[in-house]
Amino acid sequence: MQTLDAIGRQRVVRAFTSEPLPDDALSTILHAGRRAGSSKNLQRWAFVTVTDRETLRRLSEVGPWCGHIAGATVAIALVTPDPRADGSPLSIMWDLGRAAQNITLAAWDLGIGSCPGTVYEQALCRSILGYPEDHHCEYILSLGYPVDPTDLTRPLQPGGRHDLASMLHEERW
Repeated sequence: MQTLDAIGRQRVVRAFTSEPLPDDALSTILHAGRRAGSSKNLQRWAFVTVTDRETLRRLSEVGPWCGHIAGATVAIALVTPDPRADGSPLSIMWDLGRAAQNITLAAWDLGIGSCPGTVYEQALCRSILGYPEDHHCEYILSLGYPVDPTDLTRPLQPGGRHDLASMLHEERW
C-alpha cells in the first residue's frame, strides 16, 4: 500500500471480531510506533499491550468514548512522562501523535482496524495498567479485525472533512 493511499483511505473501526492478531502482525505494528520520529530523538513513550478480556473491559471505563476497547482484540496504551509536569516540553504529545499515527497506519496496511480512546479517568487507568506515578496515559488504541470487513474499504462520507480552502492561510493568517 502506498502512503498517500493509506492516509486517504484509513477509517476508524470500533467493532472487532474475536479473531486474535498474529504475533508477527502485532510486532510489526508496535515496531511501526517505535520507529516514529521524536523531538531530539528522545522517544519519550512506552506501549502497554493488553489482550486479557477482563482488562480490556475495565479499560473501556477510563473515558466516556472508550467503549470500543472492550471488544478489541488488543489495546495499546500510549504512556509518556506526564506532559503537565513542570518543565515538560509540549513536544511529548506531538511525538506521541506521530507514534500513534504510525501504529494505526501499520495496522490498516495489515487489514487490522483501530480506534483511539481518550483517557479521562487517569487514576483508574494507572491502577489497571500499573505505570509509574510520574507517567501519563492520554490515549489507548483499540485494534482488531473489523466485524464488517467493508469498514476497511468504505468510501469517505460526504462532508466528513473540512475543505482545504477553509483552513489554509498563505503567508499570513
